[in-house]
Amino acid sequence: MATIRAATPADLPAILDIHNEAIENTTAIWDETPVELADRVRWYERLVTSGHPVLVAETGGQVAGYASYGPFRPRSSYRHTVEDSVYVHRDHRRRGIARELLVSLLGEACDAPDVHVVLALIESGNTVSIELHEDLGFEQVGHLAEVGRKFDRWLDLTILRCAVG
Repeated sequence: MATIRAATPADLPAILDIHNEAIENTTAIWDETPVELADRVRWYERLVTSGHPVLVAETGGQVAGYASYGPFRPRSSYRHTVEDSVYVHRDHRRRGIARELLVSLLGEACDAPDVHVVLALIESGNTVSIELHEDLGFEQVGHLAEVGRKFDRWLDLTILRCAVG
């Protein structure tokens, strides 16, 4: 079992490593180019200053994964809808850490007075993540075929929704 806690700036190098590994080796993140630490610093500061959580899972003193949610779209009409992100270090996958992170993240959303819906936009081939979200109360509400391209193949997007407030 991991310790789930609020991320700090000291966690950003570990978060960067997890993020870039997902960019380079998976379709969990659709970016194709790894980012620099400054990118993760801006991301962290943007979320934290706007009151959104950034959580880490720590095992044995190491960051094993991270999760956050942030604005779904920039228009004010979407202000009560957030999009989640959950990523686990490659050496810690399939150990329940993503579940622990997502449960904690949903708890944060339920306690936030301004969050009504949490969305998850997941590459359709990532059935493990889709099933995890469904296990925790998300329902599939959409499927967008061939809307992304990475690793020389088209990617589909599955949209899941969970009402929390």
